[in-house]
Amino acid sequence: MIDRVLGRASLKARIEELEEEKRHLQRQLDAEAERRSDAVSDRQAAEERVNRLEDRVTELRDRVERLQSEEGDGEFRRETTLAGDRLDAVLDRLDSYGTGPEGALTAYVADGHDLPAVITDAVGDHAPLVRRAAPCLLLTDDAGLIAATLSTPVPPAPFTAWDEGFAIDRSWFRPTGEYALALVRSDLFALGEYDGRDRVAFHGLDADLKSQHSKGGFSQARFERLRDEQIDTHVERCLAALEEREADRLFVVGERSILSAFSDVADVTQPVDATGEPEDALGDAFHEFWTVRLGLL
Repeated sequence: MIDRVLGRASLKARIEELEEEKRHLQRQLDAEAERRSDAVSDRQAAEERVNRLEDRVTELRDRVERLQSEEGDGEFRRETTLAGDRLDAVLDRLDSYGTGPEGALTAYVADGHDLPAVITDAVGDHAPLVRRAAPCLLLTDDAGLIAATLSTPVPPAPFTAWDEGFAIDRSWFRPTGEYALALVRSDLFALGEYDGRDRVAFHGLDADLKSQHSKGGFSQARFERLRDEQIDTHVERCLAALEEREADRLFVVGERSILSAFSDVADVTQPVDATGEPEDALGDAFHEFWTVRLGLL
């Protein structure tokens, strides 16, 4: 009653209202502070991610620049294949090219993983292209007018030579003298004996291989084992046939998976993609074997 008389009741009510309003405002402030804290955390996390991405971009750019400095432009100026008269014409041009003393470098690169210093010094930034082309014959001059790689069907021993012209032996690129060329596939064998480009003898045989596994027959594992045994028998027949050849030099081409079985008896082995019946396939293999890849650095 005294509070009512003195007007304190209304003041107390007003105080309670203000206290409640204060609490409400405090809750708003707390919520806003929490949101700001979350926003700061989110911003900091975003900034950290941006920094990580910038570091990654810088790392990748450095790697690209390093690779570019190591590999030059990474591409041949031109790549093509040469065979027959066109190959002869290109070899004639290279033979006719003359420089001053020790102005022309000829080098046979058997393994691109370990280039001699004389080659890396001569080709500079193009060394990765030489590695890619190996095994190959490298031709370049001290003026930089000529820089090329040539595949060699019949490769020489590795060498490097500076001279007043390029040291090119046609027998590395063109069929000369007497030799035998054999095409071996897991399902086929074809042997030709040649004098230069002329074939003077031919022998071919097919392998009777199981070509597919049918349900209700052998298990897949047994089928594959039997097929492997048939291929082994076929390879033995091929090796026996090669022993009957007349020519001493032997080049064996064909299916990569079985070529290693002939590395001990062949002067050269090379994978080729020759399909069809034995005689036609041998003709395709002959052309592919004597085709030369030219790359301009």
